[in-house]
Amino acid sequence: MTWKTWISASAIAFTAFTAGQLYHTEQAEAARGEETYQLLDLFADVFERVKRDYVEEVGDDQLIEAAINGMLTSLDPHSSYLNAKHFEDMQVQTKGEFGGLGIEVTQEDGFIKVVSPIDETPAALAGLQPGDFITHLDGESVLGLSLADAVEKMRGPVGKEIRLTIQRVGKEPFDVTLKRDTIKIQSVKSRMEGDVGYVRITSFSEQTEKSLREALDDLRSKGGDSIKGYVLDLRNNPGGLLEQAIAVSDVFLDKGEIVSTRARDAKDTQRFNARPGDLTKGMPVVVLINSGSASASEIVAGALQDHHRALIVGTKSFGKGSVQTIMPLPGHGAMRLTTARYYTPSGRSIQALGIDPDIQVEPARIEAISAQNEMRSEAELRNALKNDTLKPSLGVKPANGLPPSQVRNDQTPQADTDYQLARAVDLIRGLAIYRSKSIQ
Repeated sequence: MTWKTWISASAIAFTAFTAGQLYHTEQAEAARGEETYQLLDLFADVFERVKRDYVEEVGDDQLIEAAINGMLTSLDPHSSYLNAKHFEDMQVQTKGEFGGLGIEVTQEDGFIKVVSPIDETPAALAGLQPGDFITHLDGESVLGLSLADAVEKMRGPVGKEIRLTIQRVGKEPFDVTLKRDTIKIQSVKSRMEGDVGYVRITSFSEQTEKSLREALDDLRSKGGDSIKGYVLDLRNNPGGLLEQAIAVSDVFLDKGEIVSTRARDAKDTQRFNARPGDLTKGMPVVVLINSGSASASEIVAGALQDHHRALIVGTKSFGKGSVQTIMPLPGHGAMRLTTARYYTPSGRSIQALGIDPDIQVEPARIEAISAQNEMRSEAELRNALKNDTLKPSLGVKPANGLPPSQVRNDQTPQADTDYQLARAVDLIRGLAIYRSKSIQ
C-alpha cells in the first residue's frame, strides 16, 4: 500500500468514525429531549391532579409560582423566584430605604435564620442576634413558607406590630414583639477613636462608595496630620451589591485585581481591577470581620488581604462565595439565579470556607461562653454550593461559627466596650510606629 493509499484509507476511516460519533451524539440528544418531554408531561399531570383533587381550590398562578420557586430554591440557598411585589421590594431595598424590621435573613431546614440585624432598626434594638432562628410569625409556624413569603409577612404597614418566636442556641424559645418601621439604611458611619479613624459599613447599597468617600474626607478633616490609620468594620455586614464591594475595595487599593467572577462558561469570566489612587494614601488599615460578614464584605476583606493592604482581624467570615444575577421576567417579577462564583485576587474561592483573619480575636470571654455552641456559616446551609477549588476527597470544612461581637446592635460599638475594636485600634497605632521608623 502506498502512502497516498494509506492516507486515503485513513481519511475514509476517520470520516466513518466521525459520522458514527455524530450519529450517536444526535441519538443521545434525542433521548435526552424525549426524557425532558416525559418529565414535563409528569409536571402537567401533577398540576392537573392538584387543581382537580386538592381539598381546597388553588389558583393557577399560585401553583406555577410555587413550582418555579421550588425549582430554584432546590439549587442552592440563594436562588429564588421573586413575584412582581417581591421584585419591587428588592429594588427599593437596594436603594437603601425600605419598610420592615431591619433584618437580613436566610432559610435553613424550613426555618428562617437571622444572618444579621441592621444597626438601629427594630430588629437590632430588640436584641436579635446572628444565628437566631425565627420559628413562628404571630404564632403561625414558618414551616412550609418560602423565604420570600416569610419576608413579605415580616413587612407591612409602618407602626404595625408583629410577634416573632425566636429559638436561640442554649435558650428556651421566646417571643419578641417588634413594631415595623421605615428602614433607612445609613450604610456608612464614622468617627475618630482618638488618633485612629473608624468607619463602619453595615451593608452595600447604591450609596455606599459615595458615603465612604465622604466619611474618609470628614475623618481627615477631624484628625489632620495626627491620624495614624483606619479601622474598617465589616462585622455583621451581610453584603449587597457586587459593584459597590468593588468600588469600596478600590478606595483602598492603587492597582491590581479586586475580584474575578467565573461562570459555567469560561468565556464569561470577568475580572475587576483597581484604578490608580488610594484614598488613604497607604496609611495602615485594619478590617474587622466575623461570622456575620458575608458576600460583598468578604470580597472587600479578601481583596485587601491578598494585596497585603490591610490586616484582617476578628473571626472567620460567613463563606458566601457565589454571585446572584437578577433576571427580570416581563410581567411576572424576576428570578434570582446563582450564575457565578467569585474569587479573590490570589484565586481563592471562599465558598463555604470564609475568610480567615490574619489575627484571630474573639469577642470578650463572657460572650464566648454564652454562645460557644453557636455555628453560623454558608457551609451549614442546605444545598450550599461546594467549593470548586477543593479536592473532592477533602470535602468542605465549615467555617468556624464563632460568636458575634459582644456589643449590642442598637449602637455603633465603642473601643472601650468592644474588645475586637480595641485590639484593632492598638494594631493601627503599632503599625503607624513601624511605618514611621521605616520611612526615617
